[in-house]
Amino acid sequence: MNILLLDQFGELGGAQRCLLDEIPAMTVRGWRVHLAAPGHGQLAERAAALGAAADPIRCGPYSSGKKSLADVARFAVEAPRLAREIRGRVGRCDADLIYVNGPRLLPAVAQAAEKGPPVLFHSHSLLDGIGLRLAGRALVRVRAAMVASCRFVAAPLLPYSGDRGIRVVYNGVRRISLPSRAPATGEFRIGVIGRISPEKGQAEFLRAARIVHSAAAECRFLICGAPLFSDPAALRYCAMLETLAEGLPVEFGGWTEDVESVLAKLDLLVVPSAAVDATPRVILEAFAAGVPVVAFASGGIPELVEHGVTGFLVEERSPKALALAMLDAMEAPGRLRAAAENAREKARTEFSLERYRAQVVEAVEAAVKA
Repeated sequence: MNILLLDQFGELGGAQRCLLDEIPAMTVRGWRVHLAAPGHGQLAERAAALGAAADPIRCGPYSSGKKSLADVARFAVEAPRLAREIRGRVGRCDADLIYVNGPRLLPAVAQAAEKGPPVLFHSHSLLDGIGLRLAGRALVRVRAAMVASCRFVAAPLLPYSGDRGIRVVYNGVRRISLPSRAPATGEFRIGVIGRISPEKGQAEFLRAARIVHSAAAECRFLICGAPLFSDPAALRYCAMLETLAEGLPVEFGGWTEDVESVLAKLDLLVVPSAAVDATPRVILEAFAAGVPVVAFASGGIPELVEHGVTGFLVEERSPKALALAMLDAMEAPGRLRAAAENAREKARTEFSLERYRAQVVEAVEAAVKA
């Protein structure tokens, strides 16, 4: 079987890492995997290393998150040309399935594949407004099969699913073995890991950190990540974070591929995501590593974190509420250890990479047979 993977970004965000996780499960079955993504970025390099053929397509750039009017105009102008490119890729690789790993390519895919192979759309983030309407029309046009990363992401897509429904496939992560770390004398290290972007909540984290630091001066803070997808708004946001951090014991760690080494330094991971965030991959990585998690009860996060059992949820989205949850966690080391152990077991049984790959392969096979 020939699979054509389409992605809207060439850099490595969470959705792109999920796509890379899937390629070995496809190639081991003897499927021929072809990737088309913008440019010659890390996604193409990693996919090629895993045995996929990788070619660039011209797409965007578009702003991250909600679609601007300029994005919509570019969609309209670009779709016919991009559809021709996709149609050419379909023919060259004799695709049995087009696997679309993000919504921006859907209008062009609808034009390219109306009489072509079946389409499977994997949605990793919440769609709403004009982005949802554009994607929905395209999905209906090609009767696409759909996979969503959580129920929160699946809900707005249901009206466009027809009689097929939507499969919910939670992300999976490999097992992580960290050596036990004795914290530096008197220090308690709290960090945020992820793309630097307003929806990831680093500003709320820093405002909460200032409250925590005033009550517990021994705390040290880490922000690990960088702006991605060539997003000017994210670059401005990054500059704002540096201003918010003035006078605080905060380290900006930049982007790293080695998330394990960052988790190994932390006593607590904070996930201060905005209401639109879906299922941050870093939560599952922290679960697998046995690092306790405090998170806003945003988006799809309550589908991953069970409050008081595998982590701690903060219902009120405010720096003060987040700070209080961080201070409560510091004062209850026994509860932290118990939650971390419960989370590690849940990562092993429910959020394993093996389970994720098996369910994605099952979705692909079902889409081809439909």
